[in-house]
Amino acid sequence: MEPTYSDRFWTSQDGLKLHFRDYPGGAGRPPVLCMHGLTRNARDFAELAGRLAGDWRVIVPEMRGRGMSEYASDPATYTPLHYAQDILALLEQEKIDRFVAIGTSLGGLMTMLLAAIDPARIAAAALNDVGPQLEAAGIERIREYVGQGRSYATWMHAARALSDQHGEAHPEFGIEQWLDMAKRAMVVQQNGRIGYDYDMKIAEPFGEAGGEAPQDMWPAFEALGTKPVLVLRGEKSDILAQATLDAMRARLPNCEAVVVPQVGHAPMLNEPEAVAAIDRLLAQAR
Repeated sequence: MEPTYSDRFWTSQDGLKLHFRDYPGGAGRPPVLCMHGLTRNARDFAELAGRLAGDWRVIVPEMRGRGMSEYASDPATYTPLHYAQDILALLEQEKIDRFVAIGTSLGGLMTMLLAAIDPARIAAAALNDVGPQLEAAGIERIREYVGQGRSYATWMHAARALSDQHGEAHPEFGIEQWLDMAKRAMVVQQNGRIGYDYDMKIAEPFGEAGGEAPQDMWPAFEALGTKPVLVLRGEKSDILAQATLDAMRARLPNCEAVVVPQVGHAPMLNEPEAVAAIDRLLAQAR
């Protein structure tokens, strides 16, 4: 039986109605806040949240312009700093003064920014295939497809398109896994075709040089200080280089670095190595 969650909402500082999934549990423990990647939504964390729910309260926000969250009237607000400010408004509403952050890609950038703003709030953090230095080749690859607005006649067509686009990152996926990914990333649109579940205008700031992240994120990463930190890297990642991972591990005393084999950007967090590493992190945050 799939764990139950509540669809709930909060309001951003500029008045957007934003959506989050709230999985109950974890009395006496800090909640786990799961933050998704650039073109993704709350469905990305369904498996992880289902595994943790009950033992932990799990909150999965959908950032502005994704899923059930309202689209921004000003595309210039589709930036990591604005997303981090949205999260601060959510924390304020829910009266959360301490949490565990799990961030994939963009969500990891948001985690570092939240650490820079208020490090005392973070009990522990997992950064999934992202760091303070991003590889140009990976950023350019993402720029080639984000905001393209493609749609498909059937779920099978959508799954095969994802396979063509991301096959190098998940070489061991079969058609069932690609169908699952399609149903996480896309929805049936009003015209009956299947398309991506985000505002295509998120590509506008990302498409500009430096628009993917604030400059010099190393101080933000180091703001995690002595907190338990996990950094996951896909072995085939073109976003997080092994040299950057090594530097991250060297800079923080409590940083564990784990490489997920045969995966690119980004691990799904259901790989055995990722599952075990997240459990080790949470054991330190109880």
